[in-house]
Amino acid sequence: MGLLKDRNIPFRICGGLAANGYGAQPVLNDIDLFVPGEHFSAVVQAGEQFASKAAAHRQEEGWDLTYVHFKYEGIKVEVGNADDPQIFDAGNQSWVSLSIDFSRCRTVHLLGLELPLMLKEDLVRYKSVLSRPVDIEDIRAIRERA
Repeated sequence: MGLLKDRNIPFRICGGLAANGYGAQPVLNDIDLFVPGEHFSAVVQAGEQFASKAAAHRQEEGWDLTYVHFKYEGIKVEVGNADDPQIFDAGNQSWVSLSIDFSRCRTVHLLGLELPLMLKEDLVRYKSVLSRPVDIEDIRAIRERA
């Protein structure tokens, strides 16, 4: 987070950490976030020494996007390029665009930091489309705590 904040790079936390910020208690395997496409190369370069999976376009586990995987002090951090990511719509069995709107966020105090989370309704929407067991559980927990 320091690399991003020091360089004034906007980012949005999504995934399990964002769900945690809205009341879910998922086991965090990693920290997922997006940065605008024009900043993605700068992020890759800034974190180069911590890269554990090189920046590349990948289609896996319901996601079709370009991302880089870092490991910092034992914590896995996946940074996605917000230019044209797609997610797999489990209901329609097709790939759909995931729009990341950097003008929309909620700042929450988590892990000792002030973090900009994807808005709850955006998070629930994309987790509903993916509909993996972990997503369904996160949605249930978020709604129970609302």
